[in-house]
Amino acid sequence: MWEIYLGGLGLIVVFMTILWIGSVILRNVSIVDAFWGLGLAGVTIYYFLMGEGDPFRKALVLAMILLWGLRLSVYLFIRNAGKSEDIRYQNFRKKYGGKNYWWISYFQTFLLQGTVMWMVSAPLLAAQTYEESYLFGVLDLVGLGIWIVGFLFESLGDAQLFNFKRNPENKGKILQTGLWKYTRHPNYFGESLIWFGFGVMSISSGLVWPIVGTVIMVFILIRVSGVRMLDAVMLQSNPNYNLYIQRTSGFIPWKPKNPVGK
Repeated sequence: MWEIYLGGLGLIVVFMTILWIGSVILRNVSIVDAFWGLGLAGVTIYYFLMGEGDPFRKALVLAMILLWGLRLSVYLFIRNAGKSEDIRYQNFRKKYGGKNYWWISYFQTFLLQGTVMWMVSAPLLAAQTYEESYLFGVLDLVGLGIWIVGFLFESLGDAQLFNFKRNPENKGKILQTGLWKYTRHPNYFGESLIWFGFGVMSISSGLVWPIVGTVIMVFILIRVSGVRMLDAVMLQSNPNYNLYIQRTSGFIPWKPKNPVGK
């Protein structure tokens, strides 16, 4: 298993290096976001080919990650088409001196995200490789159920936001209907459920430690580049966002409450 895991790391490094070269040519580091799902799908294909776990679980997990990865990447490609580099990476360019960022981005963005990709792929590896004696069972069904809820939540949340932003009349407004009425980040909440689903299927395969990959992913979604960062950006760019924070749950969907003073 560890040989396969290290082999996955090697593939990710090659993938991220090629992607970095493309970003230098295009002068757009944002492309790394759209390829995140494809990268995890690609390394899971490698795990599928090399692993010797339960055949049904292997095929199911592969189908799940391909569906998730392709949907996410297609969505991000469409959303980002024709746009300039994301403001996060523009700020990094300014911070690191502009001209130097082309090589700094290789370590600060591409290898860093590649390392995270490798770590969070651990439950995908376990579900593909370990052990054949742990046949598909009830825990797998539980994991699949959690994954389905998460996938629907993330997909619907993204679709609602995409359609909202397509309407010119909504420029400067905050989406507060649909799933966005109950949580400020339905897409991140759905993503967390997706990875909890993979974690449960990893346990069903006979290993517990790979669920660390799920924990890392959820921590990033909440505390690093997801909820925390986006809330900070929105508070700076839209004065009405503070009322939205007061009224709406930050992560777990919940009944909206009246804002302070209302």
